[in-house]
Amino acid sequence: MSEEQEWVDRTKRFMKAELKRRDVTYEQLAERLTEMGIPESKASVASKLSRGGFSAAFFLASMKAIGCPLVRLEDV
Repeated sequence: MSEEQEWVDRTKRFMKAELKRRDVTYEQLAERLTEMGIPESKASVASKLSRGGFSAAFFLASMKAIGCPLVRLEDV
């Protein structure tokens, strides 16, 4: 596995763990992002998290949407 793929996997696992920790579903995340002006559907969120291919902007907006005030790189 390449170093880049390792970071993709780590970021994907981190995001899924934060959603679970905060008891937020993909549908709820999509609704919150849409309310923030970032139109997403449950399917688009699920697809991004499944493949792990999402932008830093999506990641940061998602963290804000679920109420994660701090992302420590050592936790990723």
